Amino acid sequence: MDETTTDQLTVGQAIQYCWEQLHDSAVFYGHGTDNPWDEAVQLVLAVAGLPADAGDGVLPHVVSVTQRAEIERLLKRRIEEHVPLPYLLGKAWFAGLEFGCDPRAIIPRSPIAELILHDYQPWYAGPEPARILDMCCGGGCIGLAAAYYSKARVDLVDLDPEALALAAENRERLGLAHRVQIHQSDLFDALAPQRYDLILSNPPYVDAGDLASMPAEYHHEPELALGSGPDGLSLTRRILARAADYLSDTGLLVVEVGNSWEALEAAYPRVPFTWLEFEHGGHGVFALSAAELQEFSASLSG
Repeated sequence: MDETTTDQLTVGQAIQYCWEQLHDSAVFYGHGTDNPWDEAVQLVLAVAGLPADAGDGVLPHVVSVTQRAEIERLLKRRIEEHVPLPYLLGKAWFAGLEFGCDPRAIIPRSPIAELILHDYQPWYAGPEPARILDMCCGGGCIGLAAAYYSKARVDLVDLDPEALALAAENRERLGLAHRVQIHQSDLFDALAPQRYDLILSNPPYVDAGDLASMPAEYHHEPELALGSGPDGLSLTRRILARAADYLSDTGLLVVEVGNSWEALEAAYPRVPFTWLEFEHGGHGVFALSAAELQEFSASLSG
């Protein structure tokens, strides 16, 4: 996209150009898109100030000289520095909502979004959730989406003050300050005794081997939010040991462990983890009811 050309550049042409450059590059897709075409579309539409779900009608839209230069700048960083696109754009989408996104927290991408949009069915059997906990909230996407699509009061918990600052900004962006509280805590340690209908968690769960071999894009994210010991389960073990004390009688614990699911089953062979299935992809998310946590408390606290 030569900036000196007098020809007008359209959105469609810019997308085609970005797709070609990305297709021929070594970038890794795993932060909101899984292919170069979708990545190109997101990049161009964002810079052109067009809706992320815009249809083909925007393709003839003219890209200004300033926008063209910005597309080139971001594309160069995406390809040469392997910076994930949401960090370049400063925003990401989760459960149909736009969140501020920067390296203070990992980029929203959990399949738990689909669970929220389906009212936690068919796995949650209690009354309409009144209190929800997002443990290891990062930038707050899971808990804030849970609050947005319900009437529940939600607590966001994380150890990292930088991630919590981003979560606070996202809370304001969505107008949820009246129902969402933010707590800096090492898991449950600083929380007052209380009971939640749902505990949702996407804790760090990458094992040491995977962490060392992850594509360059992931190294732009905070390591504290990714790695969790040799088998990826250091934090998950602690959550399992204490979650029952914070769930209502009909409550449900939902935790994402990704590729560490095999290690989890090996570590707790007697525990009947329910592995959730998702229509739009994703794996390694389990659910345990409050009753199951109580029944197998000896195994989980060991």
